[in-house]
Amino acid sequence: MSEQAPAIWPSPNERDRTLRMVAQLLDRHLTDMQSGGVAPTLSPVALRTRLALLDFDRPMSLETAVEQTLGLIDAANTNMMHPGYLGLFNPSVTFAGVVADQITATLNPQLAVWAHAPAAVEIEAHTIAFVAKMVGWHGHDALGHFTSGGAEANYTAVLAALTRNVADFSERGARAFDQQPRLYVSRDSHLAWFKIAHQAGIGRNAVCLVGTDGSGRMDTHALAAAIVEDRKNGLVPVFVGATAGTTNAGMIDPLAACRTIAAENDLWFHVDAAWGGAALICEHMRPHFDGIANADSITIDAHKWFAVPMGAGMFLCKDTHLLGRVFRVQAGYMPLPTGGTVDPYTHSAQWSRRFIGLKLFLSLATLGIDGYRRHIERSLHLATYLRKSLEHGHWRVLNDSPVAVVCFTDRDDGFNAATAAEQIVDAGRCWISAATFEGRDVLRACVTSHFTTEEHLDRLVEDLNAVRASLGNRPNT
Repeated sequence: MSEQAPAIWPSPNERDRTLRMVAQLLDRHLTDMQSGGVAPTLSPVALRTRLALLDFDRPMSLETAVEQTLGLIDAANTNMMHPGYLGLFNPSVTFAGVVADQITATLNPQLAVWAHAPAAVEIEAHTIAFVAKMVGWHGHDALGHFTSGGAEANYTAVLAALTRNVADFSERGARAFDQQPRLYVSRDSHLAWFKIAHQAGIGRNAVCLVGTDGSGRMDTHALAAAIVEDRKNGLVPVFVGATAGTTNAGMIDPLAACRTIAAENDLWFHVDAAWGGAALICEHMRPHFDGIANADSITIDAHKWFAVPMGAGMFLCKDTHLLGRVFRVQAGYMPLPTGGTVDPYTHSAQWSRRFIGLKLFLSLATLGIDGYRRHIERSLHLATYLRKSLEHGHWRVLNDSPVAVVCFTDRDDGFNAATAAEQIVDAGRCWISAATFEGRDVLRACVTSHFTTEEHLDRLVEDLNAVRASLGNRPNT
């Protein structure tokens, strides 16, 4: 017999009972997960077989549905909250961010217009203003907003650059350009740029991947030469996108030099600091980002090193009027603007908007600047600890990133990084990835989790040594 369908909005007592049950289940799930394996164990076939039993023909209680869902996630999920997760930039999250998402989901404010959610819109603006000050923007009315992630923020930067370059781009699109527009980014940048160029209607051929300097940073001589060559061939340089924390190796492009080249050529200068930008909260890290304050626009993801739940990107822009030109629209069914305010839907790619910024606002409010500094500095300490442990174990660390990404390989040139990464993940105690750094296959570990300790890094090195031996390699002393 099927269960009685629960009400869309249960009574207060039922809600309280269910939320308590969910909290207990989540606590148990988190505890079990952190002492178990970090990688999925369920095959695609087995996962789909279990899901096929949930055909939605018969209702079940929310408690039953939650239990079954957590069972699936437990068996088929890479566990970002695991202390051994040393993979991409996905963090273990702040509890304040979790609470913020619950508030947002329950009250469901709609941030398309200021008039519908004045407090939420102003909370986000207040938080963006803090981040703008953190990157060194003072004395001007910088504009910005939260996004679904770094890709949307970088897409917004490209649209701003195209609109600034050709006045009628917003009306005619790519046809406003006589020749192919060009965007210049490092070959080690996040390659969402190709999707962005396609999405913007200028085509993937718009993206020029500039070579690196042998240490993972954009080669500014190659950048300047590429701009000159493209102009000679009739192409239209528009945009320079530098990276502050590359995905593969955590390298920071020479921002000041990139800015100079962009300014000399009247190009939009954007910094993708999605990962590394959070480190600017630490004063001693600021010299690594020299030049970022001169950017026309900046991307920073709160759901990376700021450790809030996904998705929470941020786009900062110095031009207070340009975004209004990029996204201008009028709709009779939307409320009229409130004097002295900005309606988010008129200045961003999104229309209906979730209250994304609350999770960073609450995390900043509860941790404070000092709390976040300790979080960043702890990651930096652990990354240094890992580098030293690897070098002591006769591994070769190849990148000199100032942030918490370590690229390394065995000293034997025949070492297979991809196979080693797969075996580490299969062992279950840690999750690392294979990557490419300056044309060489490497192993990559990124320390973002606030659960990770030196002991977990010791386990990683133990597993690496065991894998190296299993592959027939020996420490080359």
